[in-house]
Amino acid sequence: MDLTIKKCVACEGGIPPLSGATLEPYLKEVHGWTLDEGEKKIKKEFTFPDFKSALAFVDMVGAIAESEGHHPDIQLGWGKVVVELTTHALGGLSENDFIVAAKIDAIAG
Repeated sequence: MDLTIKKCVACEGGIPPLSGATLEPYLKEVHGWTLDEGEKKIKKEFTFPDFKSALAFVDMVGAIAESEGHHPDIQLGWGKVVVELTTHALGGLSENDFIVAAKIDAIAG
């Protein structure tokens, strides 16, 4: 499963979020992302040598989010960016979260 070639699909709700065993194949595809809040979010911290590099990364993450129509929560600090993904319409995780995570990983190197 190459999530970087997939495209997010708008989610209107009405389907169950990924959980338990259905999450495992997706977690194997994104490295360093951890489950948070009882399988409702995935989260990863990225480190950089300075604020300018971290800010540039946030701009690239923003471009991915806009392209995919799926937007993470982002915390920016000096040399650090924390990204959290969830599908609000489901109150948990969907494939969209993992697609965006994989694309973020691809730009992080």
